[in-house]
Amino acid sequence: MFNLTPRRALIVYTNGNRVVRALRHYGIIEYVSRRMHYVVLYVNQADVDEVQAKISHLRAVRRVEVSARPDLDPTLADLELTGVYQLHDEDDKK
Repeated sequence: MFNLTPRRALIVYTNGNRVVRALRHYGIIEYVSRRMHYVVLYVNQADVDEVQAKISHLRAVRRVEVSARPDLDPTLADLELTGVYQLHDEDDKK
């Protein structure tokens, strides 16, 4: 049976492009911006803290950020309750 492993994206800001080869050992590289000097790296959810600490100690890495996407509510229900976002129905237009 196929089991899906939960993953989390790490955005790694680098000083140069030479560190990209070293980052392949820590996870799956999804995207490399050579001009903006950042890498999107996917790692297992269980290993995020450990990998983030290891990557941040590399010489050419400026900073490492954890993606907030899995923590966001895709239905925007929390924004509706605060009043920041409101659904627009046909009845509201009158």
